[in-house]
Order: sequence, then structure tokens, then C-alpha cells
Amino acid sequence: EEGLRVRRETLGDRHPDTLRSINNMAYLLMKMGELQEAKPLCEEGLRGRRETLGDHHPSTLISINNMANLLMDMGELQEA
Repeated sequence: EEGLRVRRETLGDRHPDTLRSINNMAYLLMKMGELQEAKPLCEEGLRGRRETLGDHHPSTLISINNMANLLMDMGELQEA
């Protein structure tokens, strides 16, 4: 959490390194089973990567995949 906070403060919310940290934090929370906590970070990371990098960038595709996995784990199959 501290690393993400520092990146936000130093680089801003839309810097690729910050977006990577957001994605990593969401993934960690997913693996810990903290799905509700992971969802807003997944959404933020995906939105940021789409806006900053575009829909076809490899990092954006990773975020799309992570969001789909999270939604499946949450039982939200229609959204996934």
C-alpha cells in the first residue's frame, strides 16, 4: 500500500508505473481472497490503462483479464 501511495503522490494517478502498482495491489488482494477490496482497484487500473495506453496495449489486456477473473471469482459471470 505504501508503494502505491508514494507512486500516486510522486508520479500521479495516470502514470504507467502507478497503474502497474494499482494492478498489482488489486491482484494481491484477489489472491488474498479480499475480492470486494480488489474490485475498485481493478476498475481504476483498467480505466486508467484504457485512457492512458489504449484498449490494445498489452498492459490494458492484462487488466481486462484480471477484471474478468475477479468478476468470475465473485460469481458475477454475466459481467465477466
